[in-house]
Amino acid sequence: MPIDHRNPRSAISLAVAQVLCASAGLGVALPAFAQDTQVRAELEPVIVTATRREQDILDVPYNISSMSGDDIALRQMFDSPELLRAIPGVGVVDRGPRNASVVSGIRIRGLNVDSAALGDYAVSAVSTVSTYVNDTPIFANFMLKDIQRVEVLRGPQGTLYGSGSLGGTVRYVLNPPELGDFGAYVGATLSSVEGSDGIGAAGDLTLNMPVGETIALRLNVSYADYPGITDYVNLYVLDDEGIPVAPNGVLDPATEYESKKDTDTVESLYGRLAARFEPSDSFNATLSFMGQSDDFGGRRQPTPGTDGFGNPYGDYENGSIQLEPATRDVELSSLEMNIDLGFATLTSSTSYYDHYGDSTSENTGFYAQAGFLSFYYNYPRPMASAVRTWSDRAFIQELRLVSEIEGAVDYVLGFWYQDQDLYSTQDSFLRGFKRWWDAAVPGAEAAVSGDQDFIYRRREKFLDRALFGELTWHVTDRIHLTGGFRYFDNDSRNDTLIDIPLYTALSNPTEATLDSEDDDTLLKGNIAIDVMDDDLVYLTYSEGYRRGGSNAVPLEGFFAEDPRWQIYTADTVTNYEIGIKGRLGSVRYDLSAFQIDWDDPQLNTATPNWGFFVVSNGGEAESSGVELQLQGNIGDNLTYGFGWAYVDAKITDDFVSPIGTLIQEDGAALPGAPENMLNASLDWRMPAFGDMEFIAHVDGFYQSETRNAMSMSPFFDVDLDSFQIWGTAFTLVAEKWSASLWCKNIFNEEGVTGVFTELYMGSDPAEGYFGNGAKDLISLPRTLGLSFNYAF
Repeated sequence: MPIDHRNPRSAISLAVAQVLCASAGLGVALPAFAQDTQVRAELEPVIVTATRREQDILDVPYNISSMSGDDIALRQMFDSPELLRAIPGVGVVDRGPRNASVVSGIRIRGLNVDSAALGDYAVSAVSTVSTYVNDTPIFANFMLKDIQRVEVLRGPQGTLYGSGSLGGTVRYVLNPPELGDFGAYVGATLSSVEGSDGIGAAGDLTLNMPVGETIALRLNVSYADYPGITDYVNLYVLDDEGIPVAPNGVLDPATEYESKKDTDTVESLYGRLAARFEPSDSFNATLSFMGQSDDFGGRRQPTPGTDGFGNPYGDYENGSIQLEPATRDVELSSLEMNIDLGFATLTSSTSYYDHYGDSTSENTGFYAQAGFLSFYYNYPRPMASAVRTWSDRAFIQELRLVSEIEGAVDYVLGFWYQDQDLYSTQDSFLRGFKRWWDAAVPGAEAAVSGDQDFIYRRREKFLDRALFGELTWHVTDRIHLTGGFRYFDNDSRNDTLIDIPLYTALSNPTEATLDSEDDDTLLKGNIAIDVMDDDLVYLTYSEGYRRGGSNAVPLEGFFAEDPRWQIYTADTVTNYEIGIKGRLGSVRYDLSAFQIDWDDPQLNTATPNWGFFVVSNGGEAESSGVELQLQGNIGDNLTYGFGWAYVDAKITDDFVSPIGTLIQEDGAALPGAPENMLNASLDWRMPAFGDMEFIAHVDGFYQSETRNAMSMSPFFDVDLDSFQIWGTAFTLVAEKWSASLWCKNIFNEEGVTGVFTELYMGSDPAEGYFGNGAKDLISLPRTLGLSFNYAF
């Protein structure tokens, strides 16, 4: 990996960091916070590879944050929403474990137009924020295990990364196998969460195993079994065929209900095996396989309001009339090779992933509020089940040439290729309707085919190719000019099928196929000036892009839609940024201001006639703001961190659907974009019991109010309250072991980041629906835990 020597502090900082890392030892051991009992008066350098070179974070000429795996371990972080809330200016929709891996909920610099309530099905438009695991672009929400660091890059990154982005990039960098040193690490955690009667348990095993002098293996295995907190209190009692029981006969509306406690259970198994081959200083290769399998019992999403009998819902109670289980599996294989050519390093990254899942969702509230149940004669005991599957498979190849920095010019040049297949299905059922119909309308049995009332199949294929790169001219030791480009050429195909098979006379399977393509060139410019040895001022202009595609709606027959829905185009941003970063004594700071112009933003939505999942382009939006990060020490024992982001993100032109429907007026705030976000942390260390060390940690996060969706309808557009979440951990560290007592969400804030309203999915006794499909997307309630780790 090339090292940035463009100014003295970069080389000195990297050398210090290498000495510190070497003193901690290789292989597998307790996290560094559990090894070093000496608190340094000055913060250690933070080394990142955001620019494809190892650099001190203060030398990177744009806004970037990094959190080490040691900090993740010290804070006892177990999921990505908790991690991302600790990084200044990063917002996230916390959908709970069941819906955490289908659709990305990461928001950077307010660039979002989608509803927070997405997550039950896969969408076509890619996220405005790209996510990477090492060098593979994938959104998968793996467990946070054996992580070296997490890097968050703000603003478009298409000139340095194969997967382009609008708002930024999040990189999860995993620990590589280490040559020549055997190590093992085991960990165990017990936890209790507010609202649950059970105890959660998790365990980890990490092994680093050298094989001769040139090969090393690294193995991670993690298992977690968490009890649920959500009680489903309006469940139908089902018979052997999964149909609501009818104690007085099928034509009578009477039924039976039951309640089940703690339904949103989570069982997860994660594994990773990596092999590193390094026969010389000029070549290394790492082959890795990783995967995760999840089983979810239901949603961590309680229902507000009352059921159809007038009973109010209590804390952590959900009004669904059926259970909503889900599963998720993901496998990722990758081969990363680096060849030192002397003048540059050539890197090849080859990967393939397969990410897929299924779920059953309560849809009866939607049917009731939309008036659909009258279409089915308001049959008693309505139970609408949406059974969905989704998959995302891709082959990715990236080649990257990164020059050594020895002269006046250095460069990064890359080629990226992705062959991606997306597939999603929905099969909707009105459980028991056929049985009721045959009894209610004798002699007309053939008119109804069964309980299934909706079939949807969508298959999309994307071929993306790009050339990208940056060239930096070091005009002097202190002035650096960078220019970047990205040329892309993308092709896509969409095949869609839809049918309503319930009534035989209406069944008319309809298919649609459409191809699309687009290409363009993006540019970037940056000037960075080392105004002093420890301070850097930078100014950046960068362009970002998100691919377009097709919706493939049928234009003829029973399910015909308006042809203006057929295509959605790419959306683009222009990002202007100015910043200063550096050190003031023991304080590390980073202050930036930005202005982003967003053209043709893509909205994941559905057609108004038949509910085809589509993407629609809007007019224009913009986002501007200020971001501040501070880290430092107070004395020899106290370390602090502080972050603040102010974001003003809004529509600057009426957002109109392809058929002319006004979705949102000019000037409205973008959804899921809090105006203010704050986070802070304190770590206090002191010697304890001889050679041991005691560490007390506290952290807090605050975000101002947000909007749920971009819509003018009260069915979707509601304001979400501001909230703050605090956590703490107390850790005792010995040479070989550490033990932590911790608490998350100390004050038990709901922390709602999205809602399904009662107007959209609520109770409707007049149509026989006495449950309630409304729900709040809450954060993890107060959780107490005890963790123990041992290294040998």
